[in-house]
Amino acid sequence: MKQNQAPLYEALERVRDGGLVPFDVPGHKRGKGNRELTEFLGERCLSVDVNSMKPLDNLCHPTGVLQEAEALAAQAFGAAHAFFMVGGTTSSVQAMILSHVKAGERIILPRNVHQSAINALVLCGAVPVYINPRTDKKIGIALGISVADVKRAIAEHPEAKAILVNNPTYYGICSDLKQITRLAHAQGMKVLVDEAHGTHFYFGKDMPVSAMAAGADMAAVSMHKSGGSLTQSSILLCGEHVNAHYVRQIINLTQTTSASYLLLSSLDISRRNLALRGEELFEKVKRFSQYAREEINKLGDYYAYGRELCNGDSFFDFDATKLSVNTRALGLAGIEVYDILREEYDIQVEFGDLGNILAYISLGDKNKHIERLISALGEIRRLYKRPVREMPESEYISPDVVLSPQAAFYGDKQSLPLAQCAGRICAEFVMCYPPGIPILGPGERVTGEIIAYVRYAKEKGCLLTGPESMDVSSLNVLKGEG
Repeated sequence: MKQNQAPLYEALERVRDGGLVPFDVPGHKRGKGNRELTEFLGERCLSVDVNSMKPLDNLCHPTGVLQEAEALAAQAFGAAHAFFMVGGTTSSVQAMILSHVKAGERIILPRNVHQSAINALVLCGAVPVYINPRTDKKIGIALGISVADVKRAIAEHPEAKAILVNNPTYYGICSDLKQITRLAHAQGMKVLVDEAHGTHFYFGKDMPVSAMAAGADMAAVSMHKSGGSLTQSSILLCGEHVNAHYVRQIINLTQTTSASYLLLSSLDISRRNLALRGEELFEKVKRFSQYAREEINKLGDYYAYGRELCNGDSFFDFDATKLSVNTRALGLAGIEVYDILREEYDIQVEFGDLGNILAYISLGDKNKHIERLISALGEIRRLYKRPVREMPESEYISPDVVLSPQAAFYGDKQSLPLAQCAGRICAEFVMCYPPGIPILGPGERVTGEIIAYVRYAKEKGCLLTGPESMDVSSLNVLKGEG
């Protein structure tokens, strides 16, 4: 198969140009039944928002053009099989976990995983063995997982079925994935990689190692992030020792039977673009990011960090396309800089946490956009700099895990004011979003430190999600547990 092909995209064009009269869903009938929607999205877009049919295959059981498109993706990513996913990388992460662990079985994973991983444990009843990630107190973030900690977790829980690794983290930090994979495989464990932010590792030059190249068994890849496809589209990759037919069955338990061909075709087109031009495109992204790092560090008070922090273990490698900037020396929380950039300078960065901002630089950026960001940060320093105040030391608080996520989530619970929750066992999630890493998960003990952190995050304007209480003024905790 040749990477200049895009079988699904080409089939959609044939259907659109063939004069087919639609007596099927969707009811807007190629946009003719909803004028306002057509004016907003465009006739060409709605003309290919169609239902599954023989010429276009079916995502639940592909045997035609979708099967060809997935085979091309597998080839491009160096995988044995690739699945097109339309439920975001959330659904990809959950499919990986549900494919390998069942109720009562153990899985090793870092505690700073995305909520989708812990949600999967709620669904399947597997028991987490958490590895607490190392932290960098200077920049206030969790790093990757240490090889020594992986060895210890495997030795203490040799019965675990799998290990999940974030690679890279939202901040661009990579663990020693090859060594972790070797250790897990030696014990018969599968290696699952949340590679949501690592699409470009497969196509760029001198990038950190990709999951498939490291020998991992499965990887969840957010093509819509650095790969350029439409939001919510994702690819799930499998290595040669994974039963892809069983994985398909797992995916079909929760994924829609009415997959959007807009999302699917964007995966096909984006894969072709990356396969043909990815190296050139990501070289440009790396140049932009490196230039921005250098210029921002010249401003003073900001710290745009990179490979200089690599320690050969928990910070094994760094994704040079990432522009992560620490703001603590400015006297401002990252979320405050985030808000100022959006409200005063019309610049939307990816996220701000209590100590950092992340500006996501990708193949769609231009020189003028980079210069505008640098200029705005310089002006913010001049206008808004404040004396440095005490802030929480780290974005990550090591949890006290008491029960499995499933047992706590479905347990008998009550709602208490946040101030009264210290010592109780949480029965829901609390997280800053993005990046969507839980501050608290079901089955974890609420502490005074966590309550103080939640209050501080609220004060600074972080978006806190998860609890039934929309303003996080109260929490669901287990009854009679303390």
